[in-house]
Amino acid sequence: MGGDVDVLALTRDLVAIESTTYNEAAVMEFLADWLRRRDWIVEMMEVPQPAESGILAKRWNVYAGPRVNKPELVFSTHLDTVPPYLPLREDDEFLHGRGVCDAKGIAAAQIAAADRLRAAGFSVGLLFVAGEERDSAGAKVANERAKGSRWLINGEPTDNRLAIASKGALRALVRASGRMAHSAYPELGDSAVHKLVAALSRMLEIPLPVSDDVGESTMNIGQIEGGRAPNVIADQASAQLLIRLVGDASETRAALLRAAEGLAEVEFPLEIPFVRLRTLEGFPTMVAKFTTDIPQLTKWGEPLLLGPGSIHVAHTPHERIAKSELVEAVDLYERLARQLMESAQK
Repeated sequence: MGGDVDVLALTRDLVAIESTTYNEAAVMEFLADWLRRRDWIVEMMEVPQPAESGILAKRWNVYAGPRVNKPELVFSTHLDTVPPYLPLREDDEFLHGRGVCDAKGIAAAQIAAADRLRAAGFSVGLLFVAGEERDSAGAKVANERAKGSRWLINGEPTDNRLAIASKGALRALVRASGRMAHSAYPELGDSAVHKLVAALSRMLEIPLPVSDDVGESTMNIGQIEGGRAPNVIADQASAQLLIRLVGDASETRAALLRAAEGLAEVEFPLEIPFVRLRTLEGFPTMVAKFTTDIPQLTKWGEPLLLGPGSIHVAHTPHERIAKSELVEAVDLYERLARQLMESAQK
């Protein structure tokens, strides 16, 4: 099986392969071969490639597990990244580039920890999925092929702290309709833009739920479109909102529908539930204000969330991770997994 995994070298290798969402094939195939050479039993899970992606290459998840018996614990993260691809560079302290913290450095740290645990006689597995940055397509496929593990340690940038919870997400599409007219004669038309603005103004006044230990729900109006020209009364307008949830979404959905009544129609194309997570004594904690694949991996065991790197630089041109933090993450993953599995043996 070789010696200890060089977490920095593996991170460099992974980041050097461009893998924006839908284009994960090359990085998954590289990692599958790499794991086979380390004597892992590797399974490739095909993930549907949507026609709108325009990409012909297949998409994969990669699972690596023990030769016999089911894994007691599985480490998991995603290997797709947001665009644009940013090539790897480094200095004495940091690795820079797309995916160094979200989440290829995490994958490398999980592999290094799993290799140590396997050498110590623990039954562990690794699951790397496609599509987390868009719709969790890979996680949904993986959930139908679960291996019977008792725990799932999911990796996202949490500054090497255990998350006590992960906020959910509710996406709302708000559409208003009107009647076109010459803007000099607004009485002959019915402005969809004006209706949309009024509906959104009401929505911004909605008191969103608050949790004592997790914090408040937040709303972002991320996109607004509509109208034909400045001198035309608009016949159509739309907006997309995203609410970060700290509890059940039903109250917030109902409030949005009431705010739009008489002005616009509201659809909810995406809902990711709020999740409370297990923590362990001796590990510092945080609240993940972002969503993860955990709600789609319900059959992989009790979830925990931990990873090196800061979410504040993920999805930005300044994505980076401290080399020391990656090395520390290997030790943290190993300690966390040992604590879980040894406690079960008592």
